[in-house]
Amino acid sequence: MDKEYIKAKLKNLPNEPGSYQMKDKNGEIIYVGKAKNLHNRVNQYFVGAHDFKTTKMVSNIDDFDFIVTRSEKEALVLEINLIKKYRPKYNIQFIDDSSYPYIKLTKEKYPRLLIARDAKKDKKAKYFGPFPDATAARTTLKLLQSLYPFRRCTHLEPKVCLYYHMHQCIGPCEFDIDPKVYDEMSDKVVRFMNGDTKDVEAELQTKMLEASQALEFEKAQEYKEMLESIRHVVNDKQNIEKDNRGSRDVFAWYAKKGYLAITGFLVREGTILNK
Repeated sequence: MDKEYIKAKLKNLPNEPGSYQMKDKNGEIIYVGKAKNLHNRVNQYFVGAHDFKTTKMVSNIDDFDFIVTRSEKEALVLEINLIKKYRPKYNIQFIDDSSYPYIKLTKEKYPRLLIARDAKKDKKAKYFGPFPDATAARTTLKLLQSLYPFRRCTHLEPKVCLYYHMHQCIGPCEFDIDPKVYDEMSDKVVRFMNGDTKDVEAELQTKMLEASQALEFEKAQEYKEMLESIRHVVNDKQNIEKDNRGSRDVFAWYAKKGYLAITGFLVREGTILNK
């Protein structure tokens, strides 16, 4: 390890969230992490005492790289994707996808929305996430279930349940539901989780106004709370471009004193997935 080289790089670390990648003398990534503050977190590795595993890892660091993100949650997504790609020997989490929760949209005749921790087990299902913790996943799931009446039961019952009467299920257990209805709802969930919430927000705004004009203030308050929940979930989602959630490959370059550096980023739905 060239201590002066590392020291100079540490000084240039920004006080921003992001993911960092530790490399050995062969340029191989041996550890990937995330940080709320890259400058503080990465510097911690090179000062003070550590446990045996961290000490051993630091002794093998010859260089490091980092990617700045807009939020901790985007850093989390990037960290997981980099670990999946490089499988660093000092990372034991995330490799089996079991550390953080996802929301799962099943591919059944009558689909369900669930919380799952294994994003590879069911190849036919769609997964959204990961979420930083179970609370964030449950909050988003609850919102989705209030917006889109997918079935809740594991096995179809002979009669409709309470969720049907609460308008949170369309009752496939008792009624013959056209599969196209579920296909349309599934498409709406995908758009919603990709940040396209304009239609549902406009619909809730209209319903809130109509309820208020009809003096149904409790119902109007429910719609208002749903709108607030949507804005919270969308604003809290990891994305690098607030107004542009497209998919593209982004390249940046910098030239100085005869040297040229080029970096490429894999961006999908406005989120950095790889570098």
